[in-house]
Amino acid sequence: MVTLLTIALATTLLVLGLLFLSGRFHPGASAPWKQEARVKIRLADLWRCEGMLDRGPYLLMGTLLFTLKHNLDRFLASYVFHKRWSVFNYLEPAQSGSLTSLSHEEAVFYGVLAITALPFIWVGVALTLRRLRATRLPTGLVLFFFLPVVNLLFFLMLSILPSSQVHEFSPSPRWGRFKRILHRIIPDHAVGSAAVGLLLTLIIALPSLFFGVRILGNYGWGLFVGLPFCLGLSSVLIYSFHHPRSLGSCLLVSVCSVGLAAAVLFGLAVEGLICLFMAAPLALALAVFGGIIGYFVQLQYRRPAEVLGMLSVMFLSVPVFMEIEHLNLPESPLFAVHTALNVAAPPAQVWRNVIAFSQLLEPTEWLFRIGIAYPMRAEIDGQGVGAERHCLFSTGPFIEPIQVWDEPRLLKFSVTSNPPPMQEWTPYAEIHPPHLKGFLISRGGQFRLIPLSNGQTRLEGTTWYQHHLWPASYWQVWSDFIIHRIHLRVLNHIKALSEQKA
Repeated sequence: MVTLLTIALATTLLVLGLLFLSGRFHPGASAPWKQEARVKIRLADLWRCEGMLDRGPYLLMGTLLFTLKHNLDRFLASYVFHKRWSVFNYLEPAQSGSLTSLSHEEAVFYGVLAITALPFIWVGVALTLRRLRATRLPTGLVLFFFLPVVNLLFFLMLSILPSSQVHEFSPSPRWGRFKRILHRIIPDHAVGSAAVGLLLTLIIALPSLFFGVRILGNYGWGLFVGLPFCLGLSSVLIYSFHHPRSLGSCLLVSVCSVGLAAAVLFGLAVEGLICLFMAAPLALALAVFGGIIGYFVQLQYRRPAEVLGMLSVMFLSVPVFMEIEHLNLPESPLFAVHTALNVAAPPAQVWRNVIAFSQLLEPTEWLFRIGIAYPMRAEIDGQGVGAERHCLFSTGPFIEPIQVWDEPRLLKFSVTSNPPPMQEWTPYAEIHPPHLKGFLISRGGQFRLIPLSNGQTRLEGTTWYQHHLWPASYWQVWSDFIIHRIHLRVLNHIKALSEQKA
């Protein structure tokens, strides 16, 4: 009930923000949307790329086509392939870790979805191209149609910005007062307008940041994709409130908007430096995308009512998206990391150091020195299946019940207890961001020992894990890198012990 009320409240605020900031609905105001409504929607409009398209038909056709496509996919998934399908499957469709590891059944399923998506992609691109021409924005921005989450915000933007041929309407007295206030708040000087733009954008974005991180504990598309994009776009549009700005300065302001937000999160002990560093490449790229769009919008539109009305809708849509995402995210895929090296010792000798090993030296790798958890030693209680292995890390122990004991070839175990994956780097005594608990979970692991013809052993280590950070493919790059370095630390220690005794 609480989540439904949150969605309803956020949606209401979104609509009210659009109505108020655009100054469009008031007694005596002209109704330019009536001019757009006169445009007839013909079937041929869905296929051709030539010409222009007003925002009313664009919004209507885009919404109807997405609804049709989603329900077609749900029908195919539920009644033909017997799979669960939701809107968020479009963000991370494959649940097997990567497209190359799909089973035959999954490959057929996604192949069918891809074939049925082709006409919808063509229509979406055609409508977007015509809409961009109508707004006099570069048609090259159609590339944003293919970016998850960003394409939703891009669709909202094109649905709000008026076509260049639409007759101008007189702003309401309410908007006139608001415009005068903004003129006093935002300096005419480039540096002053940039500073105010960054500050205002941060003030608007902070509630969404705290809502996603502290209330929902949700590290997903809304936080890492939607919010940085809105930060970059809005900071540029406020920066160019008085005068058009250059592309370079717009991109610099968009990057600074994310940097300032990260500094505030770090200063308020909401997040540590490690997580912010890992999120930086993704957030900066999305902020730059928003800055690029903001640059072209500020060249074409010198009507703050339209621009700020668009920003209100986009910023208010982010917490709505976060809440829906929180309720509907699919199960995180199971990832696997494999690491191997050769040991100059027979398998029987290596086996003794696999099931348990002595204290490792303090790490010298920068990754572990900045706070990432690292292995220190391993102990085992009992022998055979059912024995319990304890691998002590710098942040606590992994508890690993043995599932397969095939001496001296295979040791396989599950994981029933996971310590925190890192100790955040922060000037404060201790912080507890939600991602330190339950977001990176080891599900199991194994050591495989393969005898070689020269009397040596091929030692292979594997970890199966899940993480609940989205986009999953982006965060997998970081988690695979970290787990591979942990593997190397353990395997090299086992190698040194085994070769010393051999």
